[in-house]
Amino acid sequence: MARHPRIGVLAVQGAVVEHERALVDVGAAPVRVRDARGLADLDGLVIPGGETTTLRRVAGDSGLIDALRATRRADLPILGTCAGLIALADDIVGGDPTLVGGLDISVRRNGYGRQVASFETELVVDGLGDGPLEAVFIRAPVIVRVGEDVRVHATHHGHAVIVSAGPLMGLSFHPELTPDRRFHEWLVDCARAYARRSARQTKEGLGVGA
Repeated sequence: MARHPRIGVLAVQGAVVEHERALVDVGAAPVRVRDARGLADLDGLVIPGGETTTLRRVAGDSGLIDALRATRRADLPILGTCAGLIALADDIVGGDPTLVGGLDISVRRNGYGRQVASFETELVVDGLGDGPLEAVFIRAPVIVRVGEDVRVHATHHGHAVIVSAGPLMGLSFHPELTPDRRFHEWLVDCARAYARRSARQTKEGLGVGA
């Protein structure tokens, strides 16, 4: 039987346990990532919500940000939610430097307002399962620009709230807080493909089957 994909959950902050439960629900083996060493031998990664300033301070001081960038450049599948979306954005409005990058988008932190402006809404989603989606927005970032190579899967009041490009997906909201698992399923599907690709490249490098 094929092994469960090893999906890291960046455990610096955010709803780590909720993401772990969602990953277990879709057949993955979650792994908590607290430092650069934790990124080894992963098939995918979740960057949860929280405060990007905290992520920048804690992960930057430990060298984890640089390791995340290298992992992203190696095409590891990554799902970024809320602050995780900001981490994946190539441009953060207001002058903050890019964190991990990879998504050709511009985002504004807390664009939907502070904690008291949190809300739930129903989204129509393109290309990610059937039926509408209940989305929970908490101090959510707003995507103000989308590059031409980025796919928009859903919008809210004229702004993209679900975007993807290759093995990267970013969400303005918190999918781990609802029973809908389509985004974690997407990540696991990408992780399985990544693991197969990595295994094939390893065999080719060793000359197996040549």
